Amino acid sequence: MENEEKTELAGFLKTLPPVEFCCVYGSTLHPNNSDKSSMVDYILGVADPVKWHSENLELNRSHYASWMVHLGGAKLITEVADGIGVGVHFNPFVTWNEKMLKYGVVRMHDLVEDVLNWQRFYISGRLQKPVRVLLDNLDVENLNAANLRAAVAAALLILPSKFNEEDLYSTICSLSYMGDLRMLFAEDKNKVKKIVQGQFNLFRSMYKPFIEEYEAKEILRVSSIGGQQKSLSQDYCLPATRSLVCSLPPLIRNKLGTQLGEQKIIGDSSRVVQEVVFSSREEAARSMQKVVRRTVMVSSLRQAVSGVVAAGGMNAGRYLANKVRKAWKSWT
Repeated sequence: MENEEKTELAGFLKTLPPVEFCCVYGSTLHPNNSDKSSMVDYILGVADPVKWHSENLELNRSHYASWMVHLGGAKLITEVADGIGVGVHFNPFVTWNEKMLKYGVVRMHDLVEDVLNWQRFYISGRLQKPVRVLLDNLDVENLNAANLRAAVAAALLILPSKFNEEDLYSTICSLSYMGDLRMLFAEDKNKVKKIVQGQFNLFRSMYKPFIEEYEAKEILRVSSIGGQQKSLSQDYCLPATRSLVCSLPPLIRNKLGTQLGEQKIIGDSSRVVQEVVFSSREEAARSMQKVVRRTVMVSSLRQAVSGVVAAGGMNAGRYLANKVRKAWKSWT
């Protein structure tokens, strides 16, 4: 993204109350995207959603479903996002500067928890894919390194002993769609492929440090196969598998421990730690996928219900219709 375009997109923030974090994502950011009519998607991190929505209602009342404004305003909006959804309230079909926008508002505490623990695997899944950060007062980009490292570990657990770069990025990208109910009827069946191929160099720059990190640990081996692609192979032994499981977020490891059992060991810092017990790479991968799939399924269902309630029937129906139309085109 050119600096001029980044500055233009950041200009939207001037119409809103102050935020702590802002990133932009979506198909309009793909380098080879030609559809300039596509909706531009924002994620906004704020300290206090109730306060933020109260201030935004004064500035931009048209961004909210009128019935929600009259029933309870900012407090109800935030309660719907927290109680029914995954802590993110989306306002779709916002027109600004001749662009159609959608923005999601999330409490910074919830954003950080999801990035570090995959608690709901919603924001964390989004930040595993290329985004353009427009504002970052709390150094979320640095915190997100743990999320990206864990995404590589999860993908390696799933992948075979030999694969290429596109396989790796596609597996990482697909993590946040495992169990997503929208993939059954409201998403392009080629969504992951389009995301990865459309932003291949962005994925490479994002994940290069972590590929090199696992290569230094002798878990990965990287070689060139000509052109842009690189060939990768990985160590399938149990010690390498344990290292990958240890790189998963703490909450995911705890859930794996509940499924598979745990044992106490002496860690690198001479502390007693709990280690997940498994007998093979396949067993560890299966259990990890089960945990992630259930997390994503619950989150996608909750967010779908929240979207209908919070956005209002008309906006929700319009948004869903657009999604289904794109999905239908991909299947025909």
